[in-house]
Amino acid sequence: MGGSIFGKLFTITTFGESHGKGIGVIIDGCPAGIDINVDFIQSELRRRRPGQSAIVTQRKENDEVQILSGIFEGFATGSPIAMLIPNDDQKSGDYSHIKDSYRPSHADYTFEVKYGHRDYRGGGRSSARETAARVAAGAVAKLFLNHFGITINAWVSQVGAIGMPYPPNNIDYGLIESNDVRCPDPKLADEMIQLIKQIRKDGDTIGGSVTCNITGVPVGLGEPVFDKLHAELGKAILSINACKAFEYGSGFDGITMKGSEHNDSFFANDDGNIATKTNFSGGIQGGISNGMDIYFRAAFKPVATIIPAQDSVDKFGQTTIITGKGRHDPCVVPRAVPIVESMAALVLADFMLRNKVVKL
Repeated sequence: MGGSIFGKLFTITTFGESHGKGIGVIIDGCPAGIDINVDFIQSELRRRRPGQSAIVTQRKENDEVQILSGIFEGFATGSPIAMLIPNDDQKSGDYSHIKDSYRPSHADYTFEVKYGHRDYRGGGRSSARETAARVAAGAVAKLFLNHFGITINAWVSQVGAIGMPYPPNNIDYGLIESNDVRCPDPKLADEMIQLIKQIRKDGDTIGGSVTCNITGVPVGLGEPVFDKLHAELGKAILSINACKAFEYGSGFDGITMKGSEHNDSFFANDDGNIATKTNFSGGIQGGISNGMDIYFRAAFKPVATIIPAQDSVDKFGQTTIITGKGRHDPCVVPRAVPIVESMAALVLADFMLRNKVVKL
């Protein structure tokens, strides 16, 4: 099974399964001398962990990270950084009823056909539990990016039909963590929370979106043709479980605009730096960062596990009925926020190294 490595110079390799002994990540390429705040890594994991509120899965995982290598006296040594996150609250018996059956819209069937053998306990490697390893790695990437004044903020911008305007404007980042759904609009946040609670009561699930804004990115990150910055961001975000769509800058709204409306005119600001009057390009032109804010939005589908009975088949081709058991999120987007930030951080850290702009 390939596909567990991400990045070219700042690389991560994740390992482990949802119901195994633990999950983890190995980071290679993190420059020596980066100050590594383990408390910050832990705080990022707490933002993603299950059981944190009434509107997420009630699986109880502490997600206490163990640093195995690559850090000495609080600084990266330049050698691979290995981190392990033990699984503490597996209930594998919740999945015994689907041992031979294929859950609708899950990876059960595709894994069975492709590999001939699958871990049916929570989906194994296809489980969103794997993303905890990404968040741990993303925290290290954020610490690296701090040295260059690059900041990344993501938030829940839509749940079901309840949504904030896109592109983002005048977002108070301080309000993102002020509520369980991680929406910076208090009124909409309350509506989203009530909707998720009702959906959960009905035994169903609902989708949503996460918007992300990145500031402080220098001009010049990204390569033309196949290694465009927005293409790598798209790959990173679409690799997150349940993500079904990615748009940056004007995105699909650009379809309705004329070139005279969409073009971002240049000007020299008071500091003598070149900027653009508008930012429909989303901070990227020709696949290369232009110094403006980079912003994008990601859409997440409803969680596939629901309580109502669904028709399916088993691996013998016999008709069967699937009913949801176990502990699952009624909506993934509140916990997806730190995952989106982490994947964006990993992309930018990698491109900073590719661009050879690293001087601590």
